[in-house]
Amino acid sequence: MKDFNLIEIACAVGGRLDHAMGRELVKGVFTDTRKPINKGIFFCLEGTNFDGHDFAKQAEELGAGAIVARKKIDVEIPVIYVTDTVKALNDLASYYRGFFDIPLVGVTGSVGKTTTKDMTSLVLATKFNTIKTQGNLNNSIGMPMTLFSIDESTEAAVIEMGMNHFGEISFLSKVARPTAAIITKIGTSHIENLGSRENIMKAKLEILDGASKDAPLILNRDDDLLSKYVSQKRRVIFFGINDRFSEVRALKVKLGDKSSDFQIEYRSKRYNVHLPVAGMHNVYDALAAFSAGIALGVDLEAAANAFTGYKPTGMRQQIEEIAGITLIEDCYNASPDSVEANLVTLSNMKATRRIAVLGDMLELGDTSEQSHYRCGQSCVKNNVNILFTYGVKSQATVRGAKDAGLRFAYNSDSATDLARSLATMLLPGDVVLFKASRAMKLENVISDLKKKLKKKYKVSE
Repeated sequence: MKDFNLIEIACAVGGRLDHAMGRELVKGVFTDTRKPINKGIFFCLEGTNFDGHDFAKQAEELGAGAIVARKKIDVEIPVIYVTDTVKALNDLASYYRGFFDIPLVGVTGSVGKTTTKDMTSLVLATKFNTIKTQGNLNNSIGMPMTLFSIDESTEAAVIEMGMNHFGEISFLSKVARPTAAIITKIGTSHIENLGSRENIMKAKLEILDGASKDAPLILNRDDDLLSKYVSQKRRVIFFGINDRFSEVRALKVKLGDKSSDFQIEYRSKRYNVHLPVAGMHNVYDALAAFSAGIALGVDLEAAANAFTGYKPTGMRQQIEEIAGITLIEDCYNASPDSVEANLVTLSNMKATRRIAVLGDMLELGDTSEQSHYRCGQSCVKNNVNILFTYGVKSQATVRGAKDAGLRFAYNSDSATDLARSLATMLLPGDVVLFKASRAMKLENVISDLKKKLKKKYKVSE
């Protein structure tokens, strides 16, 4: 990022400068003292379980050129005092964003945000030098740090925006100022806080609050709520599979065990796509990304070819085979919609037995028991042979599966016992799906299971 002097920063964040002449330059923005902060400015962020002010002295020792703080700190380097350090971080990011007249695609939605963001970056990279949100740093701390990674070589950006409550995406949008926006789907994630899917849609549409007046809005026409959206002010690009009136549509979809092949139809032309991940939900994400390419003038043949290079990130649909047993790890997060999507993927895979390991889904409020119950019923609909669940809320998933006719459905509240049970009964030819909310830490079960399977089947490390 470009260098700033302290007077410039103080003005941008509405702060009071202390111990400085104001002309001193800082190089970079930091919120973490676990890395060198050579001549950078350190923001003392405050959270439920941490207080950045406790690390101010350490930041100084690591070479910080200045510090932004809310309360008095004992350091000998310049300090900018503000009333809210998180807001100040975003105020500076918004100021910095103003230096770059580049296309910026904002991405939000109940499911598929990170995958869509990654695919959109691939599409745009065929024309632009593109930066994107790293991982899922999509909140008021992670997003501004992504904006600070823009530099003179950057030609486009793809920014993911997440939320739990009303107003959060509006805040992020006003900082990032999208020139195009994507909403992937309206599900039930965070319904505990927002009360209804209609309210969730209102919260997602806040992505337009900071968008340019002519920013295209890209929506899923197969979503029952998004399909009703009408705007007289901006272009709306609808994508879909089932709705034949979708402007961008997937045809001839062939889902394999580890890949998806289909055609994208746009204005009577068709483009062949090979996606090296399985699942209809990934096809939807590719359609959203392709639509962003349309909005930003990318060569569409190049856009279609770009999907070949897609690789899942984090704990999303990582597939590993041990002794003929296929493990599908999708443990970053879970909602009823994403669980359903992954069960459909599982049902399309060739297997001797299909086994689902589903953990608790959180932030579902009053709909929690019913949602878990329906996921159990969905297991039967999608040809699951054996169901294991993990967590108290997932007891309802077992009930739903058994009521729908699944004989082998079990619940566990112990990660150790679950891994042991799986290791005992898994056989070559089995395909196992793991899916749960991030807080359940289902990856610990997977790690333990892998060790047990390798020992059981004498697989070398």
